Amino acid sequence: MDFAFIITIFLIGFIGSYISGMLGIGGSIIKYPMLLYIPPLFGIAAFSAHEVSGISAVQVFFATIGGVWAYRKGGYLNKTLIGYMGVSILIGSFIGGFGSKLMSEGGINVIYGILALIAAVMMFIPRKSIDDIPLDQVKFNKWLAAVLALIVGLGAGIVGAAGAFLLVPIMLVVLKIPTRMTIASSLAITFISSIGATVGKITTGQVDYIPALIMVVASLIASPLGAMAGKKVNTKILQVILALLILATAVKIWLDIL
Repeated sequence: MDFAFIITIFLIGFIGSYISGMLGIGGSIIKYPMLLYIPPLFGIAAFSAHEVSGISAVQVFFATIGGVWAYRKGGYLNKTLIGYMGVSILIGSFIGGFGSKLMSEGGINVIYGILALIAAVMMFIPRKSIDDIPLDQVKFNKWLAAVLALIVGLGAGIVGAAGAFLLVPIMLVVLKIPTRMTIASSLAITFISSIGATVGKITTGQVDYIPALIMVVASLIASPLGAMAGKKVNTKILQVILALLILATAVKIWLDIL
């Protein structure tokens, strides 16, 4: 391990976590491909899909703590939504994280590609504006939220993500939660989800601890900064940025798979 390795991993963690805090995602949608492709490009390191998913799982756990802390005031955290979706996604992510040990490298990448593609399609579905709804009057189907979170958790646990890149489109399009409440609440749900994925990855020996630690340090610095920026940016711009990021990632993953 040299200085170039530390700086590269730190920057990947910092960029991904800043965007994570700003958009309400765990950041694996960005960091998974960055960890997979950037280090080998510079001849620094070459992580396997199992190692990348393990590092991502640990990093997401810490990135979301910073984001939730920044959103703790203002009524953005919907506790009922967090409760129903959080418990379900925790169960799913633990099963997915533990079971991923039995999957091949290619299988993990295919699952990741499918999740990214579904999320990208959902982000471009036309929908009515829901951002004018007062935060204390937001309603949603609780059991539908729980079932969808369980399914997301299974897939997300496999790839070491916390599933927020799928949770956000589901909350916006299916459950019709206002954008800023979606961003804040999804960070909290993602934190809960990352517990299951992290435990599953650690207990099956899929975590490379040195790069994971570097990513964690970057996360704790960058995620609160991103969350503060997200409070100031227009919600339409936030949605467009997220949609484009998810689409670009889906395209890149599928080009490599095919």
